[in-house]
Amino acid sequence: MKPARFDYVAAASAEEALEALAQEGGNARILAGGQSLLPMLNMRLARPTVLIDIMGVDEWRAVDRDGDVLRIGAAVRQVALEQDPDLARFQPLLAAALPWVGHPQTRSRGTVCGSIAHADPSAELPLVLVALGGTVHLRSRRRKRVLSAQNFFTGMMSTAREDDELIEAIALPKARTRTGYAFREVARRHGDFAIVACAAVVNGVRAQLAVGGVADRPALCELPAPGAAGLDEALDDFAWSLEARDDLHATARYRRELVRRLGRTTLEEAVRCRA
Repeated sequence: MKPARFDYVAAASAEEALEALAQEGGNARILAGGQSLLPMLNMRLARPTVLIDIMGVDEWRAVDRDGDVLRIGAAVRQVALEQDPDLARFQPLLAAALPWVGHPQTRSRGTVCGSIAHADPSAELPLVLVALGGTVHLRSRRRKRVLSAQNFFTGMMSTAREDDELIEAIALPKARTRTGYAFREVARRHGDFAIVACAAVVNGVRAQLAVGGVADRPALCELPAPGAAGLDEALDDFAWSLEARDDLHATARYRRELVRRLGRTTLEEAVRCRA
């Protein structure tokens, strides 16, 4: 199929992109990597009147390390982070998850912020953002605002972004000392969306597990650390709280078992990775 007719704006600056978005509002869509948007256009699941291409905006192509924060601009491609030799040291959870995002061909075009904006509950990057307590930086012509990942994702491919806003950047905290990070997922094939994905953060005080692919958005739970009493029961309660359903890819029971087993394995790996 071919997309419905639309106008195209190749923005050369942030101001030009924001002006076009302010004028068109909900009738516009932001085009960056296009790996999620273009198939939706071709199937006419999305019918914008205007596409605003932001890949020419230099200020949004930056990756900044400001102290203890990694800030990733709206036009940063996934491959740019994947090939960053310092990423595994600065934020090992993101480094561990990136190879699971699609395929090399899609990572060479897809953007980090585009995956966050698409908000697929099975996608790896929204899961990492929630697990790390990251933030989403939204901007429109009239204002800027920052939302926590937990508040940004509101449901199945649904976010708190308003029609005249775009994601200018996301921010993730630097890895903390004596804290372990681990990522694991199960998919039908490597590169497919996850049936269940787990991201764990463990320090000497607490263990946190984020799960994607089960609920309508990434879910985060604080659990006993591996070796502590009550972990199995807590994982079981967490798995049931996600209200998994049967679909074409897996049964609800299979997903709950994966949360229990894969969750435990991911937490144990995070403990081993503590530095």
